[in-house]
Amino acid sequence: MDIACYAAPGAGEALTKSTLTRRDLRANDCLIKIRWAGICHSDIHTVNGDWPHDNFPLTPGHEIIGEITEVGSDVAKFSVGDIVGIGCLVDSCQECEACQDGDENYCENGATGTYNAPDRIDGTITQGGYSTHIVCREEFLIRIPEAFSDLESHEAAAATPLLCAGITTYSPLKHWGVGPGMNVAIVGMGGLGHVAVKIASAMGADVTVLSHSKAKEEDGRKFGASDYIATGEEGWHENLKGKFNLIINTVSAPMDPAPFLSTLHRNGTMVMLGLPPKPMEIGANQLIGGRRSLAGSAIGGIPETQEMIDFCAEHGITAEAEVIPAEQINEAYERVIDSDVRYRFVIDANTI
Repeated sequence: MDIACYAAPGAGEALTKSTLTRRDLRANDCLIKIRWAGICHSDIHTVNGDWPHDNFPLTPGHEIIGEITEVGSDVAKFSVGDIVGIGCLVDSCQECEACQDGDENYCENGATGTYNAPDRIDGTITQGGYSTHIVCREEFLIRIPEAFSDLESHEAAAATPLLCAGITTYSPLKHWGVGPGMNVAIVGMGGLGHVAVKIASAMGADVTVLSHSKAKEEDGRKFGASDYIATGEEGWHENLKGKFNLIINTVSAPMDPAPFLSTLHRNGTMVMLGLPPKPMEIGANQLIGGRRSLAGSAIGGIPETQEMIDFCAEHGITAEAEVIPAEQINEAYERVIDSDVRYRFVIDANTI
């Protein structure tokens, strides 16, 4: 079926209203009418050519909430009328050890991204959520809990970024066992970081925000942080040495890791979520002393994504979202680049 969308004609070009063709439903597919679509910074990197590729024209978007309007003949988990979400993945091999463990995001044969990825069956390039409809196999749909299921509510719109920002931060917080009695630091309080503060706080941790300035301190404390440190100030780390059991680093900008690693407690870990453009220089002594670790984490699998959104619904956690009509997508991109949003944009798909 041909549907309306917003697509980038080429690298660095403005997104324009266009059309794309969604495939006919396979036996295990569902057709979803999209109600909300979040804007992630990775969308901007992809459209602007920061991560070079040749798959233009391209419709981005991997934070999606909507309603199922049609199901394939073998669909068993969902029905027409169900409110569902789609995150960063729409397929994987389902056979490798990672997939069998529910870690489809680490599929050993390559997971299929919601956009800008070859379909496993026909090789066409996947197209994302800046559109009116999307087709997805049922195994990669997330059931939206009742707290977020009123599609006309701001709660539904604000829950949409959780399909990326939520799982990207929930997964490492869970993996490293965050709970009461733990000191957790969140580096950066943007689209990812502000959600990380909320989730870590709801898990019972004592949360500190490490941000370049104190411009967002009031927000950070409102989201659950007990302390807020400006890393742009000289010697910021001196009184924090050995404090944190876990650091979640959401920043993609180049950084010297040494001051951050010095704040880790014995056996502490700093987890990288951002992708700095240049390699970091790390001395072995920064890790050996205190048996510290440097790790990474990428989104999360489908079972964990379901667990995350259920946890967020239970604890009343959503992203801080500014809803925009589709005609403002390009303006929103510029505002994200200028850090002029608190803290995520969500597109009203009814305006596409």
